[in-house]
Amino acid sequence: MFTGIIEEMGRVETFVEEGEMHRLSITAKEVMEGLTTGESVTINGACMTVLNLTENRFSCDVSPETRRLTNLGDLKSGDPVNLERAMCLNDRLGGHMVSGHVEGLGQIVSKRPSENAILMTIEVPPHILKYCVSKGSIALDGVSMTINRISEKGLEICMIPHTAKMTTLGIKMLGETLNVESDLIGRYVARLLEGGLVSSPYAT
Repeated sequence: MFTGIIEEMGRVETFVEEGEMHRLSITAKEVMEGLTTGESVTINGACMTVLNLTENRFSCDVSPETRRLTNLGDLKSGDPVNLERAMCLNDRLGGHMVSGHVEGLGQIVSKRPSENAILMTIEVPPHILKYCVSKGSIALDGVSMTINRISEKGLEICMIPHTAKMTTLGIKMLGETLNVESDLIGRYVARLLEGGLVSSPYAT
């Protein structure tokens, strides 16, 4: 489990095909502290398993399904990526509960300054948008954000300067894609209300 509070921006060193999988190597500093093989790290919000690692580099395998559902397949050498290690039970939950299971891709359709912030509008697929609520939480490329407002096809967020500086959201351009994960608790509540468990004879 993750919080959506990005620890640092790493850099793609290599991204090479190895059979059906692709091996992604990332250079980093902060997240390397205490990191071990087999642990989970989110890369642009997608939960990945750490394989080989050195003092300032780790690698992971990216499956065809992950490349299909996320923007990791578009990465190239030198690209910055948002990184976060899995949270510990005694950590502060500064963002919101993020599973690292990306539901799909959103596309940036508007990005404009507003006083001391940046307003960004993202077009989001209907199967994700239905779980989004105004003032609720959403993970965009792994970054925990608050939804300003909902429209028929997407949502708007307000990005403060710190978020723009410390994550890739600040350098994303119009037309680029973002990995999107709706609020985990919201999805479970919606599932209950849709009858997934409420209609069960075992529900109490």
